[in-house]
Amino acid sequence: MRRKESYRMFSRSEPTLPIFSRDWWLDATAGPDGWDVALVVKAGQVMAAMPYVLMRRYGLRLLGQPPLTQKLGPWFATVNGKQPTRLAQEKDWMQELIDQLPSFDHFNQNWHYGRTNWLPFSWNGFQQTTRYTYVLDKLGDKDKLWAGFDNSTRAECKKATQRFGLQVRDDLPLDDFLALNRMTFMRQNMAVPYSDDYVRRLDAACAERGCRKFFIAVDAEGRHHAGNYIVWDENSAYGLMAGADPGLRNSGAASLCMWEVIRHAAGVTQRFDFAGSMMEPVERFLRGFGATQVPYFNLSKTPSRLLRLRRGVLSVASRLDGRSMASP
Repeated sequence: MRRKESYRMFSRSEPTLPIFSRDWWLDATAGPDGWDVALVVKAGQVMAAMPYVLMRRYGLRLLGQPPLTQKLGPWFATVNGKQPTRLAQEKDWMQELIDQLPSFDHFNQNWHYGRTNWLPFSWNGFQQTTRYTYVLDKLGDKDKLWAGFDNSTRAECKKATQRFGLQVRDDLPLDDFLALNRMTFMRQNMAVPYSDDYVRRLDAACAERGCRKFFIAVDAEGRHHAGNYIVWDENSAYGLMAGADPGLRNSGAASLCMWEVIRHAAGVTQRFDFAGSMMEPVERFLRGFGATQVPYFNLSKTPSRLLRLRRGVLSVASRLDGRSMASP
C-alpha cells in the first residue's frame, strides 16, 4: 500500500493526531494532490509520520505548510521504556522521516509545542527558531478561567456588554466574518494571505465534521464589531482567524469574543491554543487571558544558494509558516 493511502487510513483513526495533520484538512488546504507524507511503519503499525505540502515558486521546490495550518511537523507513537530508549527510538524515526523527504530548495514548518526534540534534524542541517503561543490547559472551571484574566481584560469584556450592549452571535454568515477579517489586515496595510474561496473550502470541510465555529460581536444597531474563528480536535481548540472593524475597536468586542471562544472550547475539548503570534500587539492582547506562554519550534532548511542569498527578497519562502492572525 502506498504511503499516502496508509496515512489516510491512519489519520482517520488516530485521535492524538492534531487536526492540522489530518488528511481531510490537508485535502481542503493543499488539495488532494498538493501534499504528501513521510511515514515510518513497523509490523503494519504507523510509528512516525510527517506530512508536508509541496509547492513550486519561481522554479523553486518548497516544502512547508498551507495557509491557516498553524502546525505540521512529526507525529510519533508512544514508546514505553526508559528515557534513553525513547530518545533512541525517536532519533531513528526522525532520520527515516528526513530520508523520505523529496529534494527541495527550501523547507519551513512549525511544529506542535509538544514536540521538543529536533536534534536529528539539526544533525541533518536544519535550523530551529523558537516561537511562542499561549495555551489554556484546563478549561473545566469557567469561574477560575475568568478569575485568571488580567484585570484590564475582564474590564474590556464588561465594557462590551454593559456599556456598548454587545451580544456575541454564532449564527451569522461566514461572509460577515470574512469582512471583519479583511478589515484587520487592511488596517495594517497587510495582504490577506488566503482568498475567501480558500476559507470557504476549509470551512465546509470543518463544518462537515462539526469541528469549527465562528463568533461575531454585534451591537443593537446590527453593526459587527469583532469576530473569532476556531477549530478543534479531541485534544485542543485553536484560534484560527480573527477580525475587527477599525472604527469600533474601542468597544471591548475583541476581548468579549475571545471569552466566548474559550467558553465554547471548554465544552468541546480539553485545552485552548491561542495560536500565538510574534507580533507584539497580538501577544499583549493574548497574554491578558491568563494562559501559559509555551514555546514551539519553527524548523527550516535552505539548500538553495540562490534563496540563501536573496532571502530578504523572496518573501514567499518566509511566508510558509501558515500565520493567519493580524493584530485585532
